[in-house]
Amino acid sequence: MTKKIVAGLVAHVDAGKTTLTEALLYQSGQLRKLGRVDNGDAFLDPDQLEKQRGITIFTHQASLNYNDLTLTLLDTPGHIDFAAQTEQVLQVLDYAVLVVSATDGIQGYTRTLWSLLRRYHVPTFIFVNKVDSVGADVESTISALQSEFSAGCINFTADAITTGDTAEAIAMQDDAALEKFLDSGSLNPEVVTDLIRRELVFPVYTGSALKMDGIQDLLDDLDQWTTERDTDEEFSARVFKISHDQNGNRLTWVRVLGGCLKAKQEIFPGEKADQIRVYDGEKFNISQEIISGDVCAIAGLTFSYPGQGLGKLEDNPQAQLQPVLSYAVDTGEYDPHKCLKALEELADEDPQLNVEWSSHLQEIHVRLMGEVQREILEQLLVERFDLPLKFSQGQILYRETIDKPVEGVGHFEPLRHYAEVHLHIEPGEPGSGVQFANKCRIEVLDHNWQTQVMTSLAAKEHLGVLTGSPLTDVKITLVGGKIKIHSSGGDFREATWRAVRQGLMELAQDGHVKLLEPIYSYRLAVPQDAVGRAINDVQSMNGTFELSQNENGPFAIITGTAPVSTMRDYATEVRNYTHGQGQLDCVFDGYAPCHNTDEVIADADYNPTADLDNTPDSVFCAHGDGFPVKWDQVPEYAHFPYMK
Repeated sequence: MTKKIVAGLVAHVDAGKTTLTEALLYQSGQLRKLGRVDNGDAFLDPDQLEKQRGITIFTHQASLNYNDLTLTLLDTPGHIDFAAQTEQVLQVLDYAVLVVSATDGIQGYTRTLWSLLRRYHVPTFIFVNKVDSVGADVESTISALQSEFSAGCINFTADAITTGDTAEAIAMQDDAALEKFLDSGSLNPEVVTDLIRRELVFPVYTGSALKMDGIQDLLDDLDQWTTERDTDEEFSARVFKISHDQNGNRLTWVRVLGGCLKAKQEIFPGEKADQIRVYDGEKFNISQEIISGDVCAIAGLTFSYPGQGLGKLEDNPQAQLQPVLSYAVDTGEYDPHKCLKALEELADEDPQLNVEWSSHLQEIHVRLMGEVQREILEQLLVERFDLPLKFSQGQILYRETIDKPVEGVGHFEPLRHYAEVHLHIEPGEPGSGVQFANKCRIEVLDHNWQTQVMTSLAAKEHLGVLTGSPLTDVKITLVGGKIKIHSSGGDFREATWRAVRQGLMELAQDGHVKLLEPIYSYRLAVPQDAVGRAINDVQSMNGTFELSQNENGPFAIITGTAPVSTMRDYATEVRNYTHGQGQLDCVFDGYAPCHNTDEVIADADYNPTADLDNTPDSVFCAHGDGFPVKWDQVPEYAHFPYMK
């Protein structure tokens, strides 16, 4: 019986991930010629940008058959600027292959990937690559994997896995397995498979993908030690990627996790799977049906997005890795509307770009992870839309939250009809984003109007009132409202948005709106004679630190957190004062209270009452004339009882 497995290949850039994918395809007979990334003929780097840069930028799919194994491979980007795309792919995998270079060892992004793999509970095989290169240290690399990641990172290159020293090392990772091993002196293969699936054991292989060394061992063990996931008959699928083909057709990439997907099947009200494609590199076959376990691209959907659950599956929560830099787009001589449309198409593929038009600044803004992503975005705009646009220096993306609940009131009253909305706004859990709830009684506001409010709440990104930064870690609950017989959905949209802002202004006047800044979790390795300098620098950057001695060499390891705003350019400084010996690895680690709030607010020079797209004021009507009411007076004019 054929076993279907979907495996992702993940790695720090230049570890040899795509080369390993090529080697697996070649070894299985799927490819007749072994391509090379540096030659620009790799099977899974078909995009022109990828060929130019020699790196994987987009996720690509390939399939191979080996013995009774049908293996779908998803080759993911290797640069941290595209980590969000990799994070989406992890959510649909059965297993992952983490590639680590024997010359470079564990690097900053390797640690990020390991953390994400554990977050999404993806059983992981590890391939230590480039063992034939100058400077390769296999033993040190495996030792680091065991000390930094897990003692369950065990070398499976040995001939005997279920007996002897390797079996004992495997059994040591689980009490029940150890008891069985001590009784019999061996392990059943089913026990090994189970320990891998439960993320207690992580098989390690060594070799050179370029020289085809170690590939057979890895392929054999992917066949032997993997198991299919359980499925049911009801349709469910997870979206992990949005793309556009050369003809502009929008493609929704999904992993079917239950039941089957049929061509022309209705996915959303009024939207069907017009075409189902199964890709292999840049080529595809059209299929009439995709069964559980398979990966495909659907043409014909416009409402899909990465992380979305289809069928009975719920959406996944917000991705852990978020952009921390905001860039302004210099449209130059080009029509801003044309530029905005092009960027919105790219944001459809990567929603974290969060493209928006700032009417009060008359600028387009995008959010990015870093400079490499900016460069790729500039090239994409030229190649796909003939728009040679440039971007400003990235600015830190701050956020705002609250530390006290409030009732926000919004009222919008054109002539002869109005809508009034009352919202309970309260602090949420750190990292929860903005959540919405409804506790309004049906006798207070009809269900249809409640739906209008809830839709309006989710229709835009709500901004804070200190710097105009996005609101986060807040729960907004509909608690009341009022209508007139001729009220419209547009009235409720205006009233809802004004209610959010009115509540925030109430809190801000008493200091209960707080500014948050992005922080890095960092790992700094420096020679012993540079430790004092490094610690002083971290303290001056308002960071925290812990110092430990690196047992594998004459380096001290400093770990901690620091604001992105102070540490973002520190890597260059480290290389300078350590003469190239030091290394700084930084990973986004969420948001924390801003260390220099007053300075940031002053620099932003944001006037919330002048931001007409996000006004906190309301509009009332008397004697046939509409008139504006300032936010602090709105509760006095409200038609529905104010419950403060």
